[in-house]
Amino acid sequence: MLKFALKLDGVASFALGLLTLLIRPEVGMPVAWQVGLGSFCVVYGVGVFFLGTREVPDRRIVLLVIIGNAVWAADSVLTATLDWFPLTGVGVALVLAQGLAVLGFAVLQAVGLRSAAAPSRPLSRSAA
Repeated sequence: MLKFALKLDGVASFALGLLTLLIRPEVGMPVAWQVGLGSFCVVYGVGVFFLGTREVPDRRIVLLVIIGNAVWAADSVLTATLDWFPLTGVGVALVLAQGLAVLGFAVLQAVGLRSAAAPSRPLSRSAA
């Protein structure tokens, strides 16, 4: 599950970054911020997808990804609710939606990391 969650995060982040860079939907955020965030998402997406292709992803890097996703999700809620930018209604909806998605990635990755760290138990044999 961990590798799937990392790859899913990578694909979604890359796609969001491309959308932000190529289409730049009108959300009320300054263009320079959109370009910066879009560029970050493209690079991050490639990196996280690559991490998900490793035979055994490095636990420390996965933990950083999980923490980063949790911070990103919290920042999304703050950005949408504290009027840091003059977001449009669509902008608020998009920022909250991607924040919720990122939180979902963090949860999936945390569950995957935990299950990957659990010691494997031998299957019990039924008495014949």
